[in-house]
Amino acid sequence: MAIVVNLDLLLVKRKMKLTELAGRVDITLANLSVLKQNKARAIRFSTLDALCRELGCQPGDLLEYQPEPRRSPGAPGPADGDSGHEPESSPESGAR
Repeated sequence: MAIVVNLDLLLVKRKMKLTELAGRVDITLANLSVLKQNKARAIRFSTLDALCRELGCQPGDLLEYQPEPRRSPGAPGPADGDSGHEPESSPESGAR
């Protein structure tokens, strides 16, 4: 995916643990972990707002666009008919 979540970098810069941030923004540790590992497929604006408030950052500090390399025409795609995409999941689907 071309959008990268830089949560790990911001936590290191702020000398903050993921568990501390989870408590401050009232989001489960599991959901924050999904964001930190760049496995999230979506993020609510309310979550983005809370993260930026607690980390003292702008949305652009947390989210970064990194274009994926283009495949040349005729290059083989993902094997076995796999689209190369993970199933849609949201870090917001768990309990808060």
